[in-house]
Amino acid sequence: MAKKSLIERERKRQKLVRKYHSIRQLLKEEMNKTSSPDEKWKIHEKLQSLPRDSAPTRLHRRCFLTGRSRSNYQDFGLSRHVFRGMAHTCLLPGVTKSSW
Repeated sequence: MAKKSLIERERKRQKLVRKYHSIRQLLKEEMNKTSSPDEKWKIHEKLQSLPRDSAPTRLHRRCFLTGRSRSNYQDFGLSRHVFRGMAHTCLLPGVTKSSW
């Protein structure tokens, strides 16, 4: 189980990303439309003035049961530990343990 503080920090980042998403999109579109380096520099400074945690690249996928941030399966939203346990107990439809 991940620390609750880390999970809460991730939720806070998600809120910031949602809040600043439209502003970021507008600034990026403006930057693509302009050809003047001076104008691009000004737009770039505006982008840099936004909070760091509002960038979507700072988000992590987390297991929704344990909060683990590493080795998550995107299709299921589970970490490998939970995924394996659920697959063994036949709780995931269509998933079978492979053996060869």
